[in-house]
Amino acid sequence: MIIFPELLIFIITINFVSNLFQIPKWCQKMQHEVELGVVIGKRAKQITNANAMDFVAGYCLALDMTARDLQEHAKANGQPWFISKGFDTSCPVSKFIDKMQIENPSSIELLCSVNGQVKQRGNTKQMIFTIPQLLAAVTEDVTMEEGDLLLTGTPSGVSTVKRGDVIECILGNEILRMKFEIA
Repeated sequence: MIIFPELLIFIITINFVSNLFQIPKWCQKMQHEVELGVVIGKRAKQITNANAMDFVAGYCLALDMTARDLQEHAKANGQPWFISKGFDTSCPVSKFIDKMQIENPSSIELLCSVNGQVKQRGNTKQMIFTIPQLLAAVTEDVTMEEGDLLLTGTPSGVSTVKRGDVIECILGNEILRMKFEIA
């Protein structure tokens, strides 16, 4: 069994929203987390680091939006915090691209700006776990199916956003870009 004590695995819903993200009425502290999304190309169960990339079909940008106030409350009370990341429109994603369009997914820049100000800038080479490590760990006990999406973690710089803000995310040298207004 592959065990990474630092690896936190959870499930969120993926909402394909192109120009709009909506903060739930009950949320007082919404934060963004730009991430590289790994699109699974075929059923993956108990795969290894060595063959993990054979199961990758492509990539996308993902914006894991988190109702941090609800998450912090749930954590403090030992409760599950699915809804803090699983509400409608909580994870907008870009279009998917074929894996051949990214020469080295282990070294590509991620950027997130809010109202034109860069908030997050990082490179996948700074990730705690590599894509193969993540895939091997997750598929040890969870079967991933074609079309499933694995988010890989976020760079530092997470910040709070509000209604009316415009978020823009870029992968690499504009291989992928998404931009939308928060409602």
